[in-house]
Amino acid sequence: MTLLFPEELNRSTYTVACLILIVLSLVSAGCSNGRLPDRVAQEASSAPVVSIQLTSQPDVLEAVGNIRAVRTSQLAAQMMGTIAEVRVREGDHVQRGQTLALLDDAQPRAALERATAAEVAAQQEAAAADSDLALAAATLQRYQVLRDRKSVSPQEFDEIQARCKAAQARRELARAGQAQSKAALQQARTALTYTRIGAPFDGLITEKKAEVGGLAMPGMGLFTLEDLKGYRLEVTVNEGDLRHVRQGQKVSMVIDALGDSEREGKVVEIVPAADPASRSFLVKVELPLDPALHSGLFGRARFARGERLALLIPRSAVVERGQLQGVYVLDQNHVAWLRYITLGPSSANQVEVLAGLQTGELLVADPGSQEFNGRKIASR
Repeated sequence: MTLLFPEELNRSTYTVACLILIVLSLVSAGCSNGRLPDRVAQEASSAPVVSIQLTSQPDVLEAVGNIRAVRTSQLAAQMMGTIAEVRVREGDHVQRGQTLALLDDAQPRAALERATAAEVAAQQEAAAADSDLALAAATLQRYQVLRDRKSVSPQEFDEIQARCKAAQARRELARAGQAQSKAALQQARTALTYTRIGAPFDGLITEKKAEVGGLAMPGMGLFTLEDLKGYRLEVTVNEGDLRHVRQGQKVSMVIDALGDSEREGKVVEIVPAADPASRSFLVKVELPLDPALHSGLFGRARFARGERLALLIPRSAVVERGQLQGVYVLDQNHVAWLRYITLGPSSANQVEVLAGLQTGELLVADPGSQEFNGRKIASR
């Protein structure tokens, strides 16, 4: 081990202190402009520059939702039966009255035959009762003449009169039976029609659950039919923003699957009851006719809320770095440095900056694919 004498120790301490001062002076010189020493501006580049300013623009409430057909029907069987035939698939266009599926009709058809036979028997019974009544009435009329001539006893006349009343009662009973048989026959005919599941209106089959051999039951949906004559965008609006929505209001909409172009719709319905879980209201916006529309597409409706100040920059100034967005911001020496920012809603050629920039800062307006980081910019 080497021992240092006090004089050598003081000399070593002085040397270390000098080295520390030199390093601190270099760091201070490199950081005097707020940049690290290794971020030295490279050669100058020429690029358009824009100054960031607050801009007044419409304050818009954006509500999201899905497209639904104005009229949608869940088609189900009206009687229990085995599915014998299915005639449509998903995506088929059908017309009103078209048969979609058939149920096994053996039992309903047998019931119809029984009701038909019963109705024929009731008709014959009614005809026989009418004949008996006609005979009884004629006999009573003749006995009335004989009674006036006192050619029959009162007892004989009463018996004939009673027979006439009994015949009249049998005729009324036969007519009631005939009416009952007609009702049963109509019921049997109606039950037979239940074996045929038809389309209630022109539309598109969007869902099919019916399969041959399956058991159909009342209330169990077999097909979903949508009317193609109209669609609506159904969006949810928070209870605090509902004051900005009114019946008949014109609304701009964007359907993401159909591009960024805006469409104009009209508020046709505001469901008056709020969802207790989300505290929001359902608003239905009528869409213009378009064959490209389909149920389930995602859409955004924009409701005007007035004006507000926003920090807008050209869309061309934004640089994509993976999932991040940034811009080239010029410092006081006109050197461009890439800064990542948070973006908000965008329009055709501008985008709003939510965080990362301040009013008055300069940035490269259209960097394209060029690399400007660390370059001094000669604005043009």
